[in-house]
Amino acid sequence: MVTTIVLVSILGGILIVGKINNRADWGHWATNILDGWIRVYCSKFHRLRNTRLQIPLEPHVLLAANHISGIDPFLLITATDRPIRFMIAKEEYERPLLNWMFRAAGCIPVDRSGRVEKAFRSALRAINSGELVALFPQGRIHREDQVDKAIKPGIVRLAQLSECPIFAVRIKGVGAPGTLFKSVFCRSQITFDTHPLISVEQASAIDFRISFAKWLLDQSEMID
Repeated sequence: MVTTIVLVSILGGILIVGKINNRADWGHWATNILDGWIRVYCSKFHRLRNTRLQIPLEPHVLLAANHISGIDPFLLITATDRPIRFMIAKEEYERPLLNWMFRAAGCIPVDRSGRVEKAFRSALRAINSGELVALFPQGRIHREDQVDKAIKPGIVRLAQLSECPIFAVRIKGVGAPGTLFKSVFCRSQITFDTHPLISVEQASAIDFRISFAKWLLDQSEMID
């Protein structure tokens, strides 16, 4: 009896804390509870406090950020009050134990073997419905001290197809940069840099992919 009461109390506490801290409506109560706990985790453990990304509702934008660790999606979720549809590699989307979370969050799997049109169509439908779509255009986790390489072309192509400007975010202060799992357990002091909206015309420039890569790696202050 005592054990049952304790378990019910713990479960009730988990639900209450998640509900109190939930800020975005993901369309399901369980996902909303998870949203609340993600915000507690990032604000307390990674010290992401009183920080909100000023992402415009109009015009629709693509959210693009550097990929410095495994906690990057959680940090972006915590910094906005809107659900985010992340585009992620198909092989990551299909990871055992994590697939349920990616599905619940509405992530869009991208087949990097060359068949990306299905992912683009899903992203365009989401954008046209007013949803916020996010990408990590570096394609994989990068450290700031790595040599800059051109970002993947997908962000440019999607900007052109959707006619949406790009809202660029640079995540800084991760406790274990360059890691997938270690960053989950190392405390951070998170801050963000943001860039003025990048127009489709800017994104279509010949040297954009190189200049954007440098900005994401904190090797320049502005994208040329």
